[in-house]
Amino acid sequence: MVIQELLKWGSEALSGIEYSNPQQETRLILSQLLGVDRSYLYAHGDKEVSEEEKDKFIWIIERRKSGEPLQYILGIQEFMGIDFKVGNGVLIPRGDTELLVEWLIKFIDEEFDDRTYRMLDIGVGSGAISLSTAYHRPKGEILGVDISKEALMIAEENRINLRLDNVRFIESDLFSSIGEEYLQGFDIIASNPPYIPEGNRETLQKEVRMYEPALALFGGEDGLDYYRKITSQARKYLANGGLLIFEIGAGQGPDVARIMEGNGFKAVTVEKDLENRDRIVAGRS
Repeated sequence: MVIQELLKWGSEALSGIEYSNPQQETRLILSQLLGVDRSYLYAHGDKEVSEEEKDKFIWIIERRKSGEPLQYILGIQEFMGIDFKVGNGVLIPRGDTELLVEWLIKFIDEEFDDRTYRMLDIGVGSGAISLSTAYHRPKGEILGVDISKEALMIAEENRINLRLDNVRFIESDLFSSIGEEYLQGFDIIASNPPYIPEGNRETLQKEVRMYEPALALFGGEDGLDYYRKITSQARKYLANGGLLIFEIGAGQGPDVARIMEGNGFKAVTVEKDLENRDRIVAGRS
């Protein structure tokens, strides 16, 4: 088969999948499989592919048809202009979370200029928040924690690939393994914690419900458990005037803001995303 025929077959095979873009996904799969840019596929549509490449392409398409996220199949997801390795043990980084990193970059620029900042990232997953912040604003010391050994392994691999020596990851259930030397030691605590209410499990799209780690998705009965736990301890680890910043789920802005204000945080603000949904809550210690 030639490239053009494979692309047509793949697009038709994926046409019935919810939340997919069959043509875009098919081109992405084939370009990565062949090790070429997607523009190459347009210019060389009549080029023959080997039987081995064709069989592997069909195998990948079948996996995607079953609902498996494309990011897990290909093992990669772009975030803040950086390619991150991802796997079944970590949440797939999403564009919504880029708003949090953009907020962090703005805060670092305004507050620190050329001075060193210290940041704690709670629930690192693939390392998307901590590593992209360190990549774009390297004059910082960042500690990332996660309870999942598998997530920490993937995050560390991403750190090594990006050659970022100013980021360190440790296993910790929230603050449990963070030593006393860090008391009032961070200028920023950032987190994208699990925030989906348990009762919403069955309403999630198949590829999230069946493939992404539940540990990174569900935040208790009302989805707010981790906001309560983190906020109740955060001030002990933040320097005076330090920033606590969360990503939140749709409609959770007022509740998370109340939790933060109830724990003594000041200047609490709720930031909306491009679709006008509450996405970020931030406040000062």
